[in-house]
Amino acid sequence: MTSVLDESEASSRHRTRPPSPNAVVLVLVLAGISAALMQTLVIPLLGDLPRLLDTSPGVASWVVTATLLTAAVATPVSGRLGDLYGKRRVMLGCTAALVTGSATCALSAGAAAMIVGRGLQGVGMGLVPLGIAAMRDLVPAERLGSSIAVMSAAMGIGGGLGLPAAAAVAEHGDWRMMFWASTALGLVVATLIAVVVPAAPVAARGRFDPIGALGLGTGLVCLLLAVSQGAEWGWRSAPTLGCLLAAVVVLLVWGAFELRSDHPLVDLRVTARPVVLLTNLAGLVLGFAMFAQSLVVPQLMQLPVATGYGLGQGMVAMGLWMLPGGLVMTAVSPWGARLSRATSPRITLAVGSTVIAAGYGVAVLLMGGTWGLALANCVASGGVGLAYGALPALIVGSVPLSETGSANSVNSLMRSIGTSVASAVMAAVLIGSTVDFGGRSIPSEGGFRLALLIGAGVAILAAAIALAIPARASREAEERIEREVGDLDPAPDA
Repeated sequence: MTSVLDESEASSRHRTRPPSPNAVVLVLVLAGISAALMQTLVIPLLGDLPRLLDTSPGVASWVVTATLLTAAVATPVSGRLGDLYGKRRVMLGCTAALVTGSATCALSAGAAAMIVGRGLQGVGMGLVPLGIAAMRDLVPAERLGSSIAVMSAAMGIGGGLGLPAAAAVAEHGDWRMMFWASTALGLVVATLIAVVVPAAPVAARGRFDPIGALGLGTGLVCLLLAVSQGAEWGWRSAPTLGCLLAAVVVLLVWGAFELRSDHPLVDLRVTARPVVLLTNLAGLVLGFAMFAQSLVVPQLMQLPVATGYGLGQGMVAMGLWMLPGGLVMTAVSPWGARLSRATSPRITLAVGSTVIAAGYGVAVLLMGGTWGLALANCVASGGVGLAYGALPALIVGSVPLSETGSANSVNSLMRSIGTSVASAVMAAVLIGSTVDFGGRSIPSEGGFRLALLIGAGVAILAAAIALAIPARASREAEERIEREVGDLDPAPDA
């Protein structure tokens, strides 16, 4: 209760100094992009990590897995904490974890410290749903749709902009500089949040649910361990099957507990509403569709030309070819909000998903040239910019104001699970169709085409799910956002 009062007192103290909505949105989007950068930061280093950390490839893979697991657990927990104790306060906590993790990685002398640091970086992913929820409190109604759209696309924007920069450092500089740079970026973001973003009044009441957090975290860790490590452990191995079974049992028990709890971590009754349920399902499928291309296209670009279908690009060149996709996503996101206002968020979600599918189609047809794959990436990224912006618009209009952070966190979590499943499926497809090249097995041209076609099919499925969202409920959700934001104090504290 004390923390709630502190948040309200901060609101009263600074009410005479209303922040600029443009500044608030800019800082929140920068925070989301910074968190997303952590997801792609080590991709250029993957092949060299065993040598750099003096460890085995299996242990080195945990540098990626650790971030995935902590992000999955921290996202719903930070969302609920933000609803209860103030989104600004929890965002500062997420940023502190990101800074600590980055510095730990920069100073690491071995795999253990690097894995711990990467796990702390994953906590920063809570910044994205918290930022979306904060916008509902702080941004004027006429700006809310476009602001949420850009914030929601921050995960894709961060990956698109960060990959070439990380590749350049990995190829031409000291790999530790990447982590020192992320440390500095985290400090800048923390300072801007503290100075610019208001501590909005807290609407939620109740207490935090530690048992629910532990149960959800355990279930998610088991599920994501099976998905992310299944290829290495073997899909029919005892560890993989054991993790999957444990995930099912734990999540079922967790769900039963949450339904009986007076103060659940996630209100499953709200989550079961048709708009929320179908939007979360669409988020999972879209996460798959978005991430699959980022796994397939870079490999095609970097394979040797002598294979007959590889394009022979270096790491930095590949990143530069992928860069326009992030810029397109940034530019398109606000237009998605306009389309939602003219039609409805469900239509924007369906259109965006269809555009992603078209991007995969372009990739299949033009995979023989770098320009063709760059164009395909731009088309698909434009679709992601449209679709990702529509997801939170549907969520925030369908849940109580006091549960905005928690509900958006669940949707972000579903997208993260979708990316994990995409990684496992695409790896299985490419490993299952290989050819011999210079004494080593590489994915075949047919395997790449199949992977792209699967991505297109999943994107079409996302469009179908979007159209299944009740049209009337979608429109009512948008009108509800406008009413609630219009009733909020336009000058919250700074």
